Amino acid sequence: MDAALSSEMPILGVMPKRRVMVGLPQQLSTVWLIVSVVAFLAKHLITDFFLQTKWMALGKTKTVGWVLPLSVHAGVHAAGTLAICLALAPALSWFAVVDFFVHFLLDRVKAVLARRWSATPDQQIFWWLLGTDQTLHALTHFIFALWIAAARGAAGP
Repeated sequence: MDAALSSEMPILGVMPKRRVMVGLPQQLSTVWLIVSVVAFLAKHLITDFFLQTKWMALGKTKTVGWVLPLSVHAGVHAAGTLAICLALAPALSWFAVVDFFVHFLLDRVKAVLARRWSATPDQQIFWWLLGTDQTLHALTHFIFALWIAAARGAAGP
């Protein structure tokens, strides 16, 4: 057993909650994890596909003039994350800022690499880039969902 864990002593007969990740308890609320994951999946579908305009989609990949379209696109994502956090765990609303910068960075890296490699939908590299981008967005959202489930679990039902 880890020395840090084995040295924990019960307080009034109750063991303190152990942490498995920074800020996360050993046990999470399954219900809030599922609610959060579904909310972020829906948010991503809506913001990355339904609300992304042609101007955003094409503009964010340009070599010049890409900052505004990409910022608006990442801002739409941040707004969706803010809405989820305000509804489920207001103290975690700062996730919206994190989501803005993570989404901005991931989409920009994808655009730069796609241009460097002349990636088009008929090439495998295009799909590798798209799949990697989408997986990293999903991972970001899953981490947010874990933190929301931890916050809701700590707050009770």
